[in-house]
Amino acid sequence: MAKISGKYETIFIVNPSLEEAAATAVVDKFKSLVEANGTNVEVEDWGKRRLAYPIEGVYTLIRFESKPEFPAELDRIYKITDGVMRSIIVSLDD
Repeated sequence: MAKISGKYETIFIVNPSLEEAAATAVVDKFKSLVEANGTNVEVEDWGKRRLAYPIEGVYTLIRFESKPEFPAELDRIYKITDGVMRSIIVSLDD
């Protein structure tokens, strides 16, 4: 049977060299995108943190449920958005 929806978690890191307004705009863009395409959305802004090597970034964690095709589209948009340094999307379903 085809999967109707799934639970996912995504974390993305915004370049800290962006001005605060620009960084906030990038974070808000992805919050809105997930809210428009998902349900039960939980957002945690982790703020500025260091990566494993000496580069800082602004971390945001979003948990959501969506149709199975949405995470691929979200990943595509992460890749073409200036300011997003790293991103990952994980399926929480077994």
